[in-house]
Amino acid sequence: MTILRSRLYEIEQEKRLAELDALRGEKLDISFGSQIRNYVLYPYQLVKDVRSATETSQVDRVLDGEIDEFIVGYHRWRVSHETATAMGGDA
Repeated sequence: MTILRSRLYEIEQEKRLAELDALRGEKLDISFGSQIRNYVLYPYQLVKDVRSATETSQVDRVLDGEIDEFIVGYHRWRVSHETATAMGGDA
């Protein structure tokens, strides 16, 4: 009975991990060139989201946490990307 219980527990753990992996989505390697956002502080000031091409020159505001512009840009990019993928194209 103990062995059965432990195996059932393992199966449930695997199901939970699979659900979490599905929610988290695709994992990318942490390497040079896989960054989401670029911050250029010198010689000019620019913050650019690589995925959505949203950019601003108000670096101080972004560094203070005002990233709503990037959040909206990401969601617009994601919706257009999902729509293009559903239609069979590449985004």
